Order: sequence, then C-alpha cells, then structure tokens
Amino acid sequence: MDLKTSYMGLELRNPLVASASPLSEDVANIKRLEDAGAAAVVMFSLFEEQIRYEEEAMTHLTSYGAESFGEALSYFPEVEDFQFGAEQYLDLIRRARDAVDIPVIASLNGLTNEGWIDYAKRMEEAGASAIELNVFYIPANIETTGREVEERYVEILRRVKGAVAIPVALKLSPFFSAFGNMARRLDEAGADALVLFNRFYQPDFDIDRLEVSLSLGLSEPSEIRLPLTWIALLHGRVRASLAATRGVHSATEIIKYVMAGADAVMTTSALLKNGISYAGRLLHDVEEWMEARGYASIEQMKGSMSEQNVADPTAFKRGNYIRILEQYKSAYMA
Repeated sequence: MDLKTSYMGLELRNPLVASASPLSEDVANIKRLEDAGAAAVVMFSLFEEQIRYEEEAMTHLTSYGAESFGEALSYFPEVEDFQFGAEQYLDLIRRARDAVDIPVIASLNGLTNEGWIDYAKRMEEAGASAIELNVFYIPANIETTGREVEERYVEILRRVKGAVAIPVALKLSPFFSAFGNMARRLDEAGADALVLFNRFYQPDFDIDRLEVSLSLGLSEPSEIRLPLTWIALLHGRVRASLAATRGVHSATEIIKYVMAGADAVMTTSALLKNGISYAGRLLHDVEEWMEARGYASIEQMKGSMSEQNVADPTAFKRGNYIRILEQYKSAYMA
C-alpha cells in the first residue's frame, strides 16, 4: 500500500502529521511520533509577544528595586530561572532535526512585521523544514475593516516568503466574509500551503467566581465539516497544498479529508487523548480501509470527492441545504 503524499514540496511517507501541541516540546516525544508513524511534526507555536515580554521583564526585574528594601528582591524569580523562549525554541529545532528523519515544521505567531521576518529567518537557520504561520489575530477594534484584516494576512505572508527560502504554510481562520477569494489571494501571494482551520482560544465565563475562564478543550470529530467543505471546494483550484487540522480522531476523518483533497491531515487531540502510539493505529486503520476497497495509493484517493470530482457537485451548494432541512422535518413530523 502506497501512503506517500507531497505536502508543500515535502515528500511525506503518509498524510498523517502531528500538529502543534505540547507533545513537540520534547525531542524524545518528537522521536516517538516519528516511530509511531507520523510523517512530519509541526512544532508548538513561538509567540513573539511572549518572547518580548520575557526579555523586557528580565531587564525590568533584574534592575527594579535594587536600591530599595532587600527583602523585596525575593518576590521575583532568580535570574537563572528565566529562559528566553526564542533561543530555547531554536535549539529544540536543531536537536529535533538531528534526531529524526521526518520534516520538522516550525510554527510562528508573530506580532510585528519585524518579528515575523526576524524569527522566520532564525527558524530557517536553525534547520526547520518549513514554517507554519499561525496568525492568531482577533480584530477587536470595531473600526478595523474586513479588507484591512485580509491585507494584514497577505502582507505577513509576502514578507515572510521574501525573507526565507523554505516552504511557508498559513494556518487560517474560517472567519473571512469570502473565504474562497481569500484563499486564492494567499495562493497568488505565494503560500506553499493553506492549513484549514485554526481553533482559536475562545474565553468562557465562570459565573460563580465572576471571572473569565481560560481553557481550551480537545476537538470533536463533528468539527471536520467546515474544513472538509472548503478543502473539497479548493482542491484543484489553488496551487498551494491543502492541510486539514480539525476533528481527526479516527481513520474515518483522515480518509474523508484525503478524499476531499487534503495533501496532509493533522491531529493533536487524538494523540493527547490516546497517546503517541495511537498514530500507528490510525495509519493501520487507513490501510485496512483502503485495501478492503481496492485503493492502491493515497494519490488515487486524493480529491476523489472534491467538488470537481463528485457526481453531484450541487451537494456543496445552497440547494442541498434546503434538501437537508426538508429531510430533517420529515423525520420528526412523520
């Protein structure tokens, strides 16, 4: 069975990629992911503002109060307790590349134009196989227009692409008024891959403590519907590779995404929930399903159920929504 696929020019032994998560914070875990069958690993995100905060806090805390009460200095961590995130991250990339044969994809969440370019260059120099731009940007300013938000994404991509030679993927939000057009603009701007879709942190309220609670739950298989739809619509219409990164908990989701047109299928929640070795189980189940149905390769499956290839492409359009509502009403009013 041939599970090989190509993702933004990287030859992968199969479409299963370990997406950004705490699992990639340790070289031993990255090696275990490779041994379990993962074809590539996306590192956890490096946040520019976190690095800048750490650097500024270090300067402030090591000087502030030096001539004040001596006991006040014990309120702060010792200097050696601080670790600059950037250097630690870059060192992890170097050590991971030495330890594994699969691609190691860095993940960058910048804040300023200078930050995007600077850290992207440093990731490339450290040996990253590619960079995934994790644009976690919430336009909370109600004066900001949709066009301005779109231009921000395009400008970030162009700047990073102009600064590095390795492939650059863009992890996208679904919250664009015309997502298809936005995908095409990013494709034309040089994106090597589009990753659909980012699961943003969304705050909740603790009504007993009257606080905003900080939590992020694992994904559910039902979350594949939106990225599945857009991958199926974009397959064959953009040059960039397509990656799926939501709701993958079993072989079923991997198969569906590939048939929609995904070049790579990413998962985190399944591995956090079931352990790293679960990657092997996912791949075994995919192979078993393919063999039972006569598929010889991933390439044979890829895009077979995209909008361009299904027998009834209207299934992706508005008219199908009306039929679904009618079926639902009939089932509960019989």
